[in-house]
Amino acid sequence: METLKAQKKDSEKDTAMRISGAEAIIHCLLAEGVDLIYGYPGGAIMPVYDELYKFQDKLTHILTRHEQGATHAAQGYARVSGKVGVAMATSGPGATNLVTGLADAQIDSTPMVCITGQVPRHLLGSDAFQETDIVGISTPVTKWNYQVTKASEIPEIIAKAFYIARSGRPGPVLIDITKNAQFDELDFTYEKCKGVRSYKPVPEPDLKAIEEAAELINNAKKPFIVFGQGVILGEAEEELKALVEKAGIPAAWTILGLSAMDTAHPLNVGMVGMHGNYGPNVLTNECDLLIAIGMRFDDRVTGSLDTYAKQAKVIHFEIDPAEINKNVKADVAVLGNARQTLDLLLPLINKNEHAAWKAEFDKKYQIEYDTVIKNDITPTKEGLTMGEVIEQINISSDHKAVIVTDVGQHQMIACRYAKFKQSKSNITSGGLGTMGFALPAAIGAKMGAMDREVVAVIGDGGYQMTIQELGVIFQHKVPVKIVVLNNDHLGMVRQWQELFFESRYASTVMVNPDFVKIAEGYHIKSRRVSVRSELKDAVAEMIASKDSYFLEVKVEKEDNVFPMIPSGASVSDIRLK
Repeated sequence: METLKAQKKDSEKDTAMRISGAEAIIHCLLAEGVDLIYGYPGGAIMPVYDELYKFQDKLTHILTRHEQGATHAAQGYARVSGKVGVAMATSGPGATNLVTGLADAQIDSTPMVCITGQVPRHLLGSDAFQETDIVGISTPVTKWNYQVTKASEIPEIIAKAFYIARSGRPGPVLIDITKNAQFDELDFTYEKCKGVRSYKPVPEPDLKAIEEAAELINNAKKPFIVFGQGVILGEAEEELKALVEKAGIPAAWTILGLSAMDTAHPLNVGMVGMHGNYGPNVLTNECDLLIAIGMRFDDRVTGSLDTYAKQAKVIHFEIDPAEINKNVKADVAVLGNARQTLDLLLPLINKNEHAAWKAEFDKKYQIEYDTVIKNDITPTKEGLTMGEVIEQINISSDHKAVIVTDVGQHQMIACRYAKFKQSKSNITSGGLGTMGFALPAAIGAKMGAMDREVVAVIGDGGYQMTIQELGVIFQHKVPVKIVVLNNDHLGMVRQWQELFFESRYASTVMVNPDFVKIAEGYHIKSRRVSVRSELKDAVAEMIASKDSYFLEVKVEKEDNVFPMIPSGASVSDIRLK
């Protein structure tokens, strides 16, 4: 028996390649199906870049203009493609520049693997040039991280990184690799990771809990579904639709759940949250059963927890046990992948409809339409509104575009008024609220779905945080469409200052450059619109373009986004104006 084991070990050695750690990293990425990396080279990661040079026919590297841009591009790619995004940087400032993207991916459950170079093992802890403890720094904002100090560790650790990043509730992983580990040699073999001891990514569904959930749904008079990104990540869009239609339940989205269900579906009643729709917010506090699917009860959704849905029974479908009872107590918790748990639930659900209850949403929508929506998307005042720009993008793209938004007023307007027929169409920074997200994320989204139209909708403030990524669009001819809604202010902060700080506009007025000239400097076709009569043609021209296109729309300077729930207020205290 021992002889057989020895022969097997010798056989494995014969098939192993003797290569450097740097080359091993490339082979690991290829084995994981990676064909696209975003990054920025530097001294501590240079051996890997030298190997990348030799594999250009198999692995495309996109040189972003800043490491943060690399992480956001990897996020956009992952969110649209469903694959793991990959970003790479050197040690020190290169590594620390990844932190914002890691934090964004962590809170928004985006699968991403970041690889950083590090000083040689013998210099660790010596404050060597460009040494930072990126493992310590990134621990709070990663799903897992690890520092590799020996070349022999590379295959196992990278396999584990990809498994952890994509499994269960996805998230970002960082692997820090010392320079000696990149230069040293190993006998390379690669085996994909299929499990990690003590880590169970998908809880086993509890059939008893599913039966209890079905009983509550079947007996409810005013049931209400709020669905989040967990539906998209779990590929449970069809199961959600089937549940909604079979049980006749009105359903609303969180901003990351948007596009999981056709926005034109008659039972899709809008968005919940601070700038969500009037009906879904108010009626949250009137339903008798709240069914949360793949969402985490973020404070921007719930408002004051003291008054949130206190009259209702709560069913929480969730893959991450840590989210159960964290903010809102669940009467029934159904753990597991949403696709699997909803599939088990559906046969137990009675065919039903709740016409009178749905009519309550319709009445509230009409009030909101007359007070807010009509003036946003078909205004009669002179100044252009953000809402009418989004409406023109809907029309010109036939509701088929991927819309990537930054953070601020334009983000809330886009999430309110963008219309989608297809899942994975709304890409935005949700939990972290990262200004500068949209431009690089749109680049990644386009590369992840070259067959789809990708439109970045950005405010003039956030645009300037990562404007340098126009260089990627120019160098790689990425046909992204960019719309900057320019109100010459940090609009959302200005709105809060107007409403809650007696219009003291402290550091929110922007003196902006000529955005059109900047885009033209990158050889991107550009246009500026400031009057309504030109808007329709300009948007149509942009969508029809086969190349990248920049459109600046000058919108009203002091327009506000309504409805609005003041921070910490009850969802019932929503303001329409």
